[in-house]
Amino acid sequence: MLIVISPAKTLDYDSDIPSLETTQPDFLQESAALIKELRELSPQQVSSLMKISDKLGVLNYDRFHGWKRPFTDSNARPALLAFKGDVYTGLAAETMGKRDFAYAQKHLRMLSGLYGLLRPLDLMQPYRLEMGTKFENAKGKNLYEFWGDKITQALNAQLQAVKSRELVNLASNEYFKSVKAKQLNAQVITPHFKDLKNGQYKMISFFAKKARGMMSRWAIDQRVKKAEELKGFDVAGYVYNPAMSTEWDWVFTRDEPQ
Repeated sequence: MLIVISPAKTLDYDSDIPSLETTQPDFLQESAALIKELRELSPQQVSSLMKISDKLGVLNYDRFHGWKRPFTDSNARPALLAFKGDVYTGLAAETMGKRDFAYAQKHLRMLSGLYGLLRPLDLMQPYRLEMGTKFENAKGKNLYEFWGDKITQALNAQLQAVKSRELVNLASNEYFKSVKAKQLNAQVITPHFKDLKNGQYKMISFFAKKARGMMSRWAIDQRVKKAEELKGFDVAGYVYNPAMSTEWDWVFTRDEPQ
């Protein structure tokens, strides 16, 4: 089984992290090609492209111009410990041990607009480039066209490496669109998380994002091998709801936030 999650806009390059055996992203050559094109933008153009403030435009302009290879433990950090935000709050990677990271390195992947596909221990330099950004580049009019089949092919190779035909989609729609599901040599299973509000179960973005991280962490802690085991997920009050689920879309509900 492989699990895919989205990255986060918020990053942490300041807190202390454990000593870990890190790896290099598979698509650094593609990342460098994107960086080369992004460096042609002014800070104001960065702000406009990403619909962010002038201050964040300058920050990310500086990040693009500071990006350099080789990636080392002194100028980059493991992706799973660099991303922050709701999903990563739920995942709480800072409390994982080395055996947890070893499992995650085999079974967890992060989709990325700049890096394509990241393993937890892949070194990553700071950036902001959401997959849905309409950044016209040498390969097309947006990042989906830039990445083409590469992310899907990489996932197929990694599914083969773990001898699985199951991919659990815990990513947002924006990011999972970069995966060509029909070309995957796997069945895609998509968990959904809904909270009771005004007498109805609804997807509430903040809670759902955090739950995606909590399920990822639960899979790591339980050393889950088959997707079916995820139906046992019972963290923070969520339980599998068979009546609301279909064969490959699994709904988890809770009545009160915990």
